[in-house]
Amino acid sequence: MTQSSPPRHAVVIGGSMAGLLAAAVLAEHATVTIIDADTLPDSPAPRRGLPQARHVHVMWSGGARAIEDILPGITEDWTAAGAIRRSLPTDLVTKTAEGWIPRFAEMQFNISCSRDLLDSVVRARVTALDGVSTLQRSRVRGVEGTAARITGVRVDTPEEEGRLVPADLVVDASGRGSRARSWLQELGVSGIRRAEVDSGLVYATRIFEAPDGAHASGFPIVNVQSDPRVPVPGQTATIVPIENGQWQATLSGTRGGQPTGDPDAFIPFAKGIRDPIVGELLEGRKPLTDVAVTQGTANRRIYFEKVDLPDGFFAVGDSVATFNPLYGQGMTVAAQGLLAVRALLRAKGLAHPAFGREAQRAIAPQVATAWDLATSQDILYPGATGMKPRAGAGLLNSYVSRLMTGATTRQALTAAFLQVITMSSAPTHWLRPSVVWRVLRASERGALKAPPLTAAERTVAGLDQRSDPADPVGGAR
Repeated sequence: MTQSSPPRHAVVIGGSMAGLLAAAVLAEHATVTIIDADTLPDSPAPRRGLPQARHVHVMWSGGARAIEDILPGITEDWTAAGAIRRSLPTDLVTKTAEGWIPRFAEMQFNISCSRDLLDSVVRARVTALDGVSTLQRSRVRGVEGTAARITGVRVDTPEEEGRLVPADLVVDASGRGSRARSWLQELGVSGIRRAEVDSGLVYATRIFEAPDGAHASGFPIVNVQSDPRVPVPGQTATIVPIENGQWQATLSGTRGGQPTGDPDAFIPFAKGIRDPIVGELLEGRKPLTDVAVTQGTANRRIYFEKVDLPDGFFAVGDSVATFNPLYGQGMTVAAQGLLAVRALLRAKGLAHPAFGREAQRAIAPQVATAWDLATSQDILYPGATGMKPRAGAGLLNSYVSRLMTGATTRQALTAAFLQVITMSSAPTHWLRPSVVWRVLRASERGALKAPPLTAAERTVAGLDQRSDPADPVGGAR
């Protein structure tokens, strides 16, 4: 670690996942103050500043590995708290746009639990680090400094309005509602470009009591995705087994096909999409919550890396880019970006001139990859607004569609599909010669015709017994 200057102080605006991970990375080099408008819970509990926590959140293996690198042992901490480590695609029953994915032996994994539990475990680890403190129930009014250098933040705390908190580095991790762009513009930083792609997506979530024996038997995640190639609103339904013997069920729909908060319409919506399996599984289950609905899920990106940022500042997480939550990219993008920041810190130190600008550029590749994946699909839905796909996007989409067709029948292409979807590799992985060769020979011959639930799973779920497709679990091919 390079540290040639006196002790330094960093301020992180926002105590959600991105902010906590930023604090963990910075704690190697500085004292850190996390500032948040909420009271941060000591246990898994909802908070006002994270309303999207009510919906399904799945931590992909690419993100879990990155966070494990930052906070060794975190995966064990999650599972000890009640989270479930699921093998992919073994513990996944999913219908992609091209069809059902066979349940081969583990290729990747995810962590299944509520977002409140996910955050609380990370929060406990980070706030226990030496030199990390929190300033809660406090709202940042703005950044202090000039267009050349940020020197701190101005904060309204419960005890004092307009308190100055000096800092050698300010990290904005305040999320979708970030005001950093306006703050920087007020200091004279111009040309900060913003882009948006909005499919009009609405999310609706309800938690149900899982059937007796479902958790003990390792009941899989069940998911039916939409097909953006068909010119109708994209609708999805997902069940994720979470802690405390519960099923978290999330529905989504793009413009013209959104779910509502009507509890009587929840299961009919799930049964009315491309396959009714999620609705059938929920039928007769005891609901434990009302229906939570979230709108305003547009993909938005601020190109901070394209401007001459002041020294002593960078942004991370949803402050930089928000993605359609359907793809589960946000936490992983933040974690992988902060690994790049950590490498920069260890190589050059916090005192390095223009560190903030270099950190922002180090984050950009992860953001750009996720942005291209999300927006290239979302812009295809009826009524979607925003920037149009780049030239050649249609050809690339056709190739990916063929790859996903192959993933429904061939183990090697299932592995390639999951390698990128779980953000364990960049999409360029799909262009490796060995993958291209298999994609060119991809076929849907032998694809599963029905959800690959086992007979035991169907019994646990209380589904009427019916003929299972040949090889329902999907053996290696």
